[in-house]
Amino acid sequence: MTGSPRLSARFAALKAADRAGLIAYVMAGDPDLETTLPILRAAAAAGADVIELGFPFTDPMADGPTIQRAALRALASGTTLARVLDLVARFRAEDPDTPLILMGYANPIERMGLDAFAARASAAGMDGAIVVDLPPEEDFELRAAFAPRNLSLIRLATPTTDEKRLPTVLDGVSGFLYYVSLTGVTGVQAVGVEAARAAAVRLKAATDLPVAVGFGVRDPDVAAAIARSADAVVVGSAIVDAIADGPPETAPQRVADKVGALAAAVRQARLPSGALR
Repeated sequence: MTGSPRLSARFAALKAADRAGLIAYVMAGDPDLETTLPILRAAAAAGADVIELGFPFTDPMADGPTIQRAALRALASGTTLARVLDLVARFRAEDPDTPLILMGYANPIERMGLDAFAARASAAGMDGAIVVDLPPEEDFELRAAFAPRNLSLIRLATPTTDEKRLPTVLDGVSGFLYYVSLTGVTGVQAVGVEAARAAAVRLKAATDLPVAVGFGVRDPDVAAAIARSADAVVVGSAIVDAIADGPPETAPQRVADKVGALAAAVRQARLPSGALR
């Protein structure tokens, strides 16, 4: 499966620069869709290499309290999957380069229809999706809808993904492999840095795909530590907290500050002490 050319180009550029990327998660519609657009602009301008855009669902089983609350705020503001795809199109009209993937749950996609979703997502300029509750054994129809449109279907590996299970997880995946560093939900536990780094090394030996590590990464020091081994670091709850921590009109600046600090740490992670990039 080929997947997104934009994602492939971004990870190729990161590899050529010998640095990891920062993947910044934002919940679409939190606090509302009109505020989300400048938040996305701010994240990209501050150094996010890839943007992961959540779409809200009433039962986000992989997400902890921070993102659960964000999903409820987004639903209360009238956010739907169709409106999220409209937002993607508005962002893409301004920014042709920053890869943008959706992250969410199968129910809203299935209600829209898998082929309709893939068609609308491709037309909007989306690069792929992570569907948390759609395991490899059940995602073949979505893969079939994505393949002719060069959309990446990104899968999750976890600490319980053993050597027997890993080939199934990798079969048909594209874009990158997302390593969930915790056996729990987002934003609750701190990541175990050494275990996450060891897992990244193990997974990179098993696939040519870039390996991104997320769940439990909240501050620049931890992001930098993981960036020394992983191809990308995913930060979600810390950014969502920054959005919620003040009035909507200043949320883009809070996101720029948070993403800027994380991006700087990730960019410097593999450099000799004292060097700057």
